[in-house]
Parts: sequence; structure tokens; C-alpha cells
Amino acid sequence: MRQTLKTVVIAATALLAIACGPKPKPSPYVRVENGQFVRNDRPYSYIGTNFWYGPILASDGQGGNYDRLVRELDALKELGIDNLRVLVGGDGPDGVFSRVEPTLQKSPGVYNDTILTGLDRFLTELAKRDMQAVLYLNNSWEWSGGYGQYLEWAGAGKALIPLVDGYVPFMSQMAQFSTNEKAQELFFNHLKAIVGRTNSLTGKPYSEDPAIFSWQIGNEPRCFSSDPAVQDGFIGWLTEAARLIKEIDPNHMVSVGSEGLWGCENDPALLERVTAIPGVDYMTVHIWPYNWSWAHAESLVEDLPNAFEKTDEYIAAHLGLAKKYGQPVVVEEFGFPRDGFSPERSATTQGRDAYYRHMFSKVGKELAGANFWGWSGFARPSHTQWESGDDYTGDPAQEAQGLNGVYADDTTVEIIKQSIININNQPNNQ
Repeated sequence: MRQTLKTVVIAATALLAIACGPKPKPSPYVRVENGQFVRNDRPYSYIGTNFWYGPILASDGQGGNYDRLVRELDALKELGIDNLRVLVGGDGPDGVFSRVEPTLQKSPGVYNDTILTGLDRFLTELAKRDMQAVLYLNNSWEWSGGYGQYLEWAGAGKALIPLVDGYVPFMSQMAQFSTNEKAQELFFNHLKAIVGRTNSLTGKPYSEDPAIFSWQIGNEPRCFSSDPAVQDGFIGWLTEAARLIKEIDPNHMVSVGSEGLWGCENDPALLERVTAIPGVDYMTVHIWPYNWSWAHAESLVEDLPNAFEKTDEYIAAHLGLAKKYGQPVVVEEFGFPRDGFSPERSATTQGRDAYYRHMFSKVGKELAGANFWGWSGFARPSHTQWESGDDYTGDPAQEAQGLNGVYADDTTVEIIKQSIININNQPNNQ
């Protein structure tokens, strides 16, 4: 009896020591639990931005500007922004009209080492500031190479440029990517090289870097077709991409990068197939009121009520599906032009400020996050259409420089700052 009592006391003491002992450290990686993001073991929602050119700024070669990079990241951190959506790098040769440069992947598997090191340095700078990046690996649009460049490398003809060849021929060509096995194989090889990379500056594998919020398969991947065979191919390559990422890096989340219904031929069945892909952790949505004719160039401010209504309807159309699959929803890309549809720095942003305020009011409620497009910061563009040697802005090379980008001295910045304060003060974000 005495021996039994002694055993019970020892066991109880051990249990008490476990209960009162040091708690395990929170996971350094953001994850999804019960349909919401968790960071450092706490619910997490955020306002972020698109900063596609970050790795170029961080490089030592063409386009590199470390002083500006530091200044931009410090300014964003001061605003409270800690989530940046970033292009890993462009594909194909430089000197192509409307393509950002310098590109990362010059030919299949052949990389510009300065941009690779720039990506390493960019992640290192984020880590210093406790910031994170959503890194997207592909693009259905021409401005970084993407689909069209992979098709060209696969022997499917010269990549078309929408501003030169027209959008209808361009989209018809891009629809081939979903069924072109060679083009997809080239992309998968690129995916493996980047996701499996080890940072040359820190020696840390990307798979173990908390500065990465998530991997994203592509920017606005579309199938560009209602053909069932094309849609099957589209789902197939996205599924394989998600599988490969999770196989190489089980620590980080995966997102598709889809616009939502707009990027799924406005077909709810296709959107559900995209959402249901194994390994996808959260739903992405993009919203462009001007591009989608919810607001018009000559009446941007006057059209705000319609833009608000259509935005609310579009978000609502995705929430039920996201809940079904236990996924948070992030409007990771949205933009609104400067007043008068002018790219000039002197143009006011009354319409944009109101639209941003409306979007940000949903974060922490319907939305887990929102990344505006995009951060231009301290850039001083020299031309309306980007030319080699110009400052990078939030507007890529195919767009009017300054039209949608947010400069550090825009009135929009105060809207962003106050909205972040409001989100941080929400009870579920404490």
C-alpha cells in the first residue's frame, strides 16, 4: 500500500511539473486553424501590399537599389504592414516590350544569380523586421513571362503580347498552357529549384524560413477556356504544383493566387474544383472595379456606390465555399485608379481612399487579409510607360506608372495606417 501511494505521488508530481513547466515555443510559421490564420499561436488578420519588385531592388545587379529597399521596408513596417505579396522573378530574356526586367530565369533552369541573391537578401531583410512574403512562382499574364514564356520554350510559338497582338489572341494562346505537358514540366522544374532553395546568405533552407508566409502557384492563374478538357488540365497542373510544394516544404502554406470567380470563367463549379485542391490552405480573391467596369474612368468617385455594392456581392459569393473547405479568404490584390484616371503624382486619390477604407473595413471580419496593389513608395517614375532604368513602382511595366500604385506621400497612406490600427484593436486580434 505504501509503495502504491509513493508511485501515485511520483506520478502526480511529474504531471504537475509538465503542466507548470515551460510551454513549447509557438510555431514560427503561419497556419490555418478553424478557418482562420494563426501566427505565434494567436489569431491573425492583416493589411498588406503588393511589392512585386522587392527581390530586384535587393539585388546587386541591374535594378538593384539596397538603400531604397531599406527605406521602403522601414516605411511599410512603420505603417504596420507586415505582409508583402512578391514576384519570385520574371521569365525569359530582357528587352521584351511590357515585360519587367531584369528577369530571373533567362532560359529553362538558367538563372540570373544576382536576382537569386536578391531574393535571398530580400527574405533576410524581411526577417529583420518580422515581416513576411507571399511568393508567387508563375503568372498567366505577359508582364513577367509566365505562361507565354513557358509555352514559347516548349515550342508552342512566340509568346504574344496583349498590348501588341490583342487580348483575344493572347488569351487564346494562354489557354494552351493547361494542356501543354512540356510547358508545365519546365514550370515544375522551376518550382522545385525555388521552393527547394537554400538562402545563400544565411544558409537557411527556404522551407525553414519564417519570413515566408506562403507559396503561391501563380499570379491570377486562369484556364482561359470553358472547354472541359482544358479545365481538367488546369486543375491537374494546379494540383501537381500544390503537391510538389507541400512535398518539398511541409512547413509553409500554399495558395493558388486565383482571382476567384473572375479567374474561373465565372463558373462556380470550376471555382470549387480550384478550392478543393489538396494542399491549398486559403482562398485568394482579386478585385478590380475599373477593369471590371464597376467604375469608369470619367466618373471614378461618382461610381463608388456601385463599386462598393459589386465588391460586397463578389466577396459574399466566395465566403460560403471558403467556409465549406475551412479556408480563410484574402483579397490579396485590389486596386483603384487615381482621380481622373491620371497616372500623374499630382492627381488626387479621393476615390481610391474611399475604396480602400471600404475594403479594409472587412478585414478581421469577412476577410482574413487584404493586400492592396501596389506599393510605389519613394519611386519617381521618369516615363508613363516603364523603360529600363526607371524606378520600379507598384504598376508593372505594361501599366501606366503611378495609376494604381500608392506613393509614400499619398493621402491613401493615412487610410492604410488608421485601418491597421483599427484591425489591431479588434478583440479577436489581441
